[in-house]
Amino acid sequence: MPDLVHHLLANLLQAAFLVFFSPLVSGVLARIEEMLQGKHGPSIFQPYRDIAKLFTKEELISEDSSWVFRFAPRIQFVMPIFVVLLVPALTAYPLFFAFMGDMVAAGFFLALGGFFVALAAMDTGNVYGPVGASRTRMVGFLSEPVFIMVFFSVSYIANSTIPYAVNAAFSASWASSLEPAHLLVLVAFFMLILAENDRIPVDNAAGKTEIAMIGHSKNLEYSGPGAALMKWGGSMKLMLLAIIFLNVLLTPWGLATTMAWSNIFLAIPLVLAKILVFLVVLATVEMSLAKLRLFRISEFLATAFVICVFAMSVRLVGLS
Repeated sequence: MPDLVHHLLANLLQAAFLVFFSPLVSGVLARIEEMLQGKHGPSIFQPYRDIAKLFTKEELISEDSSWVFRFAPRIQFVMPIFVVLLVPALTAYPLFFAFMGDMVAAGFFLALGGFFVALAAMDTGNVYGPVGASRTRMVGFLSEPVFIMVFFSVSYIANSTIPYAVNAAFSASWASSLEPAHLLVLVAFFMLILAENDRIPVDNAAGKTEIAMIGHSKNLEYSGPGAALMKWGGSMKLMLLAIIFLNVLLTPWGLATTMAWSNIFLAIPLVLAKILVFLVVLATVEMSLAKLRLFRISEFLATAFVICVFAMSVRLVGLS
């Protein structure tokens, strides 16, 4: 029973870690991008101020919208919290919810949030909402095969699709992390992160032209608490995918290996340090690329899929 209580509390701590630090991750990324452009940039705590300000404003909802429009921000906010319960965010040992869903289930949870947001965008009278929803679904349709191929490829080493098992397999064998097939998988998953979070070259998160938007045009009708939840949910999704990329695939170290609370709390700054390095790389890649035309996005994601197929082929040949 004490172990059960410990695992439940550790799961709650992982969820709180994602919820409270995700706006900071978005703020740090925005600051790094501005600094790379030679600008001072906003405070890294600006997303906290924006979210707090939105919660104090009145929420205006069209009379013609349905319950989908009202509940979509809440679903978008909750889905990353469900997923972080399944992945090794702070601990290397499995917690209470670790075996209640694998990596494919995690992908479905994230896709479910995007699905409801797309439905909500089509539920409004704004002309840009349906356009953004259709573009986002196109990106999602092309991203899902990449997501599945990435995790099926890494599951060959762990013989499991459970994130904690994959983390343990790579922690036990550093040589597996340096295999050509695994390096290709890392490249494909990094490209997937760019696409799923509306980053350059797929979309420009700082763009202000509605007709050129992909992901952000879905949120134009939201105000007040609804807009705050959408913004917060997007930050959590970025941080969650960074955690999966780092703790499961790339650097499965810096996590608590014992049940001591001191080790778990020590893992918080270590994981944040890894995320900081990831954000620097992400911002550098973004600043080095130009935004693709809409019809070139399919080529970008097709390239990621081909890389995954090639990685799995290399791994199968190596295993044979």
